[in-house]
Amino acid sequence: MSFRCALVPGTYDPVTLGHINVIRRAAQIFDRVVVSVADSRSKGSGPLFSLEERAGFIKDAIADLTNVEVLPFSGLLVDFAREQGASVIVKGLRAVTDFDSEFQQASINHKLDPELETVLIMSDPEHMFLSSSMVKEIASHNGKVDAWVTPTVKKALQDRFA
Repeated sequence: MSFRCALVPGTYDPVTLGHINVIRRAAQIFDRVVVSVADSRSKGSGPLFSLEERAGFIKDAIADLTNVEVLPFSGLLVDFAREQGASVIVKGLRAVTDFDSEFQQASINHKLDPELETVLIMSDPEHMFLSSSMVKEIASHNGKVDAWVTPTVKKALQDRFA
């Protein structure tokens, strides 16, 4: 059996229980998992939380997983994958609409690095509708987000929108 390293990339602004579910499932499949937190300053108006905060939220949520580490990155994902010795990119799928985007990204990444495989893990049914954007929108109106994020993220959202 060969050693397999997988990246689970994302902006994670903020990390949700859906993300955590995919990370935990990837940790059961692969020997080493690197949760790759994208800098994403170029994405829209920028993330709500800093790169350090987003990485910290994930570290807090997966502290019990010994084969998972959380690392920030910027630039091309395929370059970061090479740096980490990863042969697989793991992405979570919520709905059919996610498939189109993930299929395009997987195709581009394969063209950039044919050795890099993409594995799609379907979200558990209770997380299929969940997105960081929706969580931020609800939190910005003082809505309850307890069912979708960790207590640490809930408090950070409350503090940010207070």
